Amino acid sequence: MHRLFLLACLLAASFAVPAAQRVVSLAPHLTELAYAAGMGDTLVAASAWSDYPPAARKLERVASWQGINVERILALKPDLILAWRGGNPQRQLDQLASFGIPVRYIDPVSIEGLARALDSLAADSPHPEQARRAAQAIRRQAAELKKRYAANAPTRVFIQFGTQPLFTAGRQTLQNEVLELCNAHNIFADSPVPWPQVSREQVIIRKPQFIVTVGDDNRIPQVRAFWGPQLSVPVIALNDDWFSRAGPRILLAADKLCRALAAPRRH
Repeated sequence: MHRLFLLACLLAASFAVPAAQRVVSLAPHLTELAYAAGMGDTLVAASAWSDYPPAARKLERVASWQGINVERILALKPDLILAWRGGNPQRQLDQLASFGIPVRYIDPVSIEGLARALDSLAADSPHPEQARRAAQAIRRQAAELKKRYAANAPTRVFIQFGTQPLFTAGRQTLQNEVLELCNAHNIFADSPVPWPQVSREQVIIRKPQFIVTVGDDNRIPQVRAFWGPQLSVPVIALNDDWFSRAGPRILLAADKLCRALAAPRRH
């Protein structure tokens, strides 16, 4: 029996997929996810704006909004590329894949999707237990927020990105789910597209009770000035990287937002 058990263990080990040794990340949120999954020591390059955690700032840049530096990536000889369908040019990704380099697409549009992304990265991480713990932490924090604010009266919220054009987030986005954790209603949750462009009139007619935007507190008077007397409601500014990136820090944005939305009810 002991020999059979040992043989089974040896066979399992022979079929185990080794962790990736040289990883390239092609988006800032993928870089954050890789570090959260314990893959920081295996990252050899990343995209522009990969600035969190601080160690990511030292990575070589091989992609930006202008495209992917295919030649440099090939020279780095990665055994895994983390890619983003929504932001990386497909033709260049296909070119990299044609050289036999595994390309892992990670495009989370929900908090559970973030957790699943971390779970999936465990197989490529030299520290798989760290990836699984990070996934569990996301699920736990989201559940705690949802429970804590479930009794609050629903609040109508407009998520404002930009002014020219003025656009927002629809239902199929992480940002919409963050509102749901706070028991808040996205006034454009009925949009058939994830990132609809909207008009001032469309926003005003839906009578939001709060506006959520990205930036620091200096952004708040700018948003108020944009709306003027037509829409005089509280404005909440969230850290852009926390709220806009599909990474673990979106739970920091959720916590701040839930507290801010709940604060007026305490008075």
